Amino acid sequence: MTKVRDRKLLTQFGKHLRKVRIASGLSQEDLANDSDIPINQVGRIERGEINPSLSTLNSIAKALESDLSHLLDF
Repeated sequence: MTKVRDRKLLTQFGKHLRKVRIASGLSQEDLANDSDIPINQVGRIERGEINPSLSTLNSIAKALESDLSHLLDF
């Protein structure tokens, strides 16, 4: 695994994403399908294991029917 610059930030974001996903009534599988990313990537983002790209975050925000700014407001 590549060294991550700020594990705490990624972990906080992952927890926020999980809350938003659950509040939207989506499973990890639903979110993965709707955002066209692998399901294991959703789990890794939520656990703070990877640093998602801006493009990936935009796809996730669209799948959650949310603004990217809301997704990043944590």
